[in-house]
Amino acid sequence: LFFVSVLPSSSEGFGVAEKIVLLTFISAVILMAILGNLLVMVAVCRDRQLRKIKTNYFIVSLAFADLLVSVLVMPFGAIELVQDNWIYGEMFCLVRTSLDVLLTTASILHLCCISLDRYYAICCQPLVYRNKMTPLRITVMLGGCWVIPTFISFLPIMQGWNSIGIIDLIQQRQFNKASNSTYCIFMVNKPYAITCSVVAFYIPFFLMVLAYYRIYVTAREHARQIRVLQRAGAPTDGRQHHPDQHSTHRMKTETKAAKTLCIIMGCFCLCWAPFFITNIVDPFINYTVPGKLWTAFLWLGYINSGLNPFLYAFLNKSFRRAFLIILCCGDERYRRPSILGQTVPCSTTTINGSTHVLR
Repeated sequence: LFFVSVLPSSSEGFGVAEKIVLLTFISAVILMAILGNLLVMVAVCRDRQLRKIKTNYFIVSLAFADLLVSVLVMPFGAIELVQDNWIYGEMFCLVRTSLDVLLTTASILHLCCISLDRYYAICCQPLVYRNKMTPLRITVMLGGCWVIPTFISFLPIMQGWNSIGIIDLIQQRQFNKASNSTYCIFMVNKPYAITCSVVAFYIPFFLMVLAYYRIYVTAREHARQIRVLQRAGAPTDGRQHHPDQHSTHRMKTETKAAKTLCIIMGCFCLCWAPFFITNIVDPFINYTVPGKLWTAFLWLGYINSGLNPFLYAFLNKSFRRAFLIILCCGDERYRRPSILGQTVPCSTTTINGSTHVLR
């Protein structure tokens, strides 16, 4: 609401105070997105434990897409917003718009893949998960996250399919005679609005809702099993005790990971849902949505590109440890304790003929 209130219409221009507020806010968003996503990528590359988790390959690719948004898309949009003028020509306007659609779609497809990965990891047996999420399948899924958006971004936009039937209206809005300003206008006809929104948002969102619903049901069942194990107490047979502990730890770990990813997906939907809803509605109400509202919804979506790294830091212990190691220049306090270097005193005892190590 604050951001909408400081966005005057094109004809009003910007005062000095408004430009300072906008530049400060936008610079903070861009800087947060660049540094945060770089931190995620470096953390996974440097931390061996993070590299072992298959989901993190999707997270790194997602961070790369968000990084490109903050470097290739947001700065030019910020310049046009503050200067109230597009100075880079019509061709670069098409390229910048195509990149915007491409990277936005890639982000949500990555989140869809993450939800499917979590679904197989939590709702299926470990053997099924290993069979489903092979390195080849992960590579194909990552490739699809980048190739599929091309067919709704560069291909139709460069060919002008999105502007069929509304060319006169686009040309009318591209140039403001009163202020002698040119704008990078991206308007879409009804077929493109429906196709783009369904492919880029609604179908992946529907799949994620189904996947996370199944994860939620499974997590509740895991929580019930954990309570049963805790009430039953430790078994007397040491050979049975270890598998139960391992299963309980796995249930807790996977359930927490699912909750973390649900929060990440929820933030994404809250940030981008207003834009995609407006994107479909606007062509059917004769393009009467105010420009200020479009700008606010668009930048609300851009803000999401800087949110994910902070969600990882606060909600994921492994990422938090990796971030602290990087930011603190490898401080040994944040490293995982070495199994070989444990100095906890040990003793042995024999129970039912089996030797057990006590710490």
